[in-house]
Amino acid sequence: MRKKFKINQLSSPTTGSVHVQPQINGSTISVVDGIDDTKTSKSNICDSIEDPMPTTWKFWQKRRYLVILMAFLGFCNVYTLRVNLSVGIVAMTENRTVHYDNGTVGYEQYFTWNSKEQGLILSSFFYGYITTQFIGGYFGAKVGGSLVFGVGIFATSVLTLLTPLAARAGFEVLMAVRIIEGIFEGVTFPCIQDVWSRWAPPPERSRAASISFAGTYAGTVIAMPLSGVLAASIGWESLFYVFGAIGCIWFIAWIIIVKRGPELDRYISKEELHYIQSSLGSLDRDEKASVPWKAIFTSKAVFAICVSHTAETWGLYTFITQLPTFLRDAMNYNLGKTGFLSALPYLAMGILLLVFGYFADLFQIKGWLTTTQVRRYFNCLGFVSQAIFMLLAAYLLDPVWSLVSIILAVGLGALAWCGFSVNPLDIAPNYASIIFGIQNTIGTLPGIISPTLTGYLVQNKTAEEWRMVFYITAIVYGIGTVVYWFWCSGELQPWAKESLKKDNTNNKSDSKIDA
Repeated sequence: MRKKFKINQLSSPTTGSVHVQPQINGSTISVVDGIDDTKTSKSNICDSIEDPMPTTWKFWQKRRYLVILMAFLGFCNVYTLRVNLSVGIVAMTENRTVHYDNGTVGYEQYFTWNSKEQGLILSSFFYGYITTQFIGGYFGAKVGGSLVFGVGIFATSVLTLLTPLAARAGFEVLMAVRIIEGIFEGVTFPCIQDVWSRWAPPPERSRAASISFAGTYAGTVIAMPLSGVLAASIGWESLFYVFGAIGCIWFIAWIIIVKRGPELDRYISKEELHYIQSSLGSLDRDEKASVPWKAIFTSKAVFAICVSHTAETWGLYTFITQLPTFLRDAMNYNLGKTGFLSALPYLAMGILLLVFGYFADLFQIKGWLTTTQVRRYFNCLGFVSQAIFMLLAAYLLDPVWSLVSIILAVGLGALAWCGFSVNPLDIAPNYASIIFGIQNTIGTLPGIISPTLTGYLVQNKTAEEWRMVFYITAIVYGIGTVVYWFWCSGELQPWAKESLKKDNTNNKSDSKIDA
């Protein structure tokens, strides 16, 4: 996405640093991939923040691109380890044909968990996940985000390998293992910000973050069908062993390839190291500035973001955890098909996110819509569309058209993500990470509540019970639409302006010293 910056001044020629601050008032330039696309002369920008290495498809020639690739694969692992139980629990609890030694045939289940117990197992992961959003960011800054990120995924992988043993040990033991998995996975999203703060030059941060986070959808698309195939052909235990082993192998590669910062990487070229360090040194930020906690927690714009994030994750987590079971109970799909079909909505979301993200930027660049309008229209149109298709899926309950409606309901969530997920950067760029931590913490609550509520509602596995799950999700989308429509904002908030003014004052003082 294009970000507007104001060049305050050039510093001493010996240092070659440039003070860059987000636009508040005055003239701006739009910097995309380090290139000024206005009429501003390129000589106004210091040569030290230009990439001396030409762009090439040979991504492995640039170490920071390898870091992005490894982060993408890491997030891919994060979601395969998270969602595999959603498919696995179908195989673990379904009736299977058993041929006894006396020649008779019967039906048995590996585990006789009822719908309430299944809901508790599926939601238990989020009990741990919600506790480490802020902790992950703190430890990432203290000991290194790359280390915390790797250890979080490695520990989750080891616990995944132990899942079959935990399941056989009992319902409570399995819940405990899933809670601990959530604790370790909870650090991954916050602490990756430390990795980008050291490895990603400012003109490349949007791409670095978007490509790495795309791994979450890739992981979901991979895990859903592959889990179904593994469970149906080899056995339910195999999907935990396969994904757990892949996660451990990834961790070894991550530790070898990715260092805390580029200065610790022995294989990085001098040119790339200089480019990263000089470009990162060009951005001023006041790390000692106090956080306006009261203003953040009483802001209507922040509240609208949190409500919207929660509404979207309610639908997302409902289907991540319950879609395979729904397809089996209401649509009568077999285990092999449920895995493949469950992946389609997330494939649609991954594709549409790229499309709608492009148009959201285009509408602002062309001046067709203001930032507030883009956020409001995209977010609310996404929620309304999702609610409509959710109601259609519940009303039809047809093996084909309900599935099509579900794919559209989940996929069109990409519209909403172009609203609330980017909005913190609009209203308070200095505190965007804090706001995201708050909204992501609150947005995790549906992962706890939704599967548990579904377990209580769908006890007899009837179509009418599943309709109630869909109706509730549509209502949640409706609440998100109303709140965001009236309270969202794309403007820099007054309490965020004060901090930026202080930063600008500091920059002016620095300029006198540099001169």
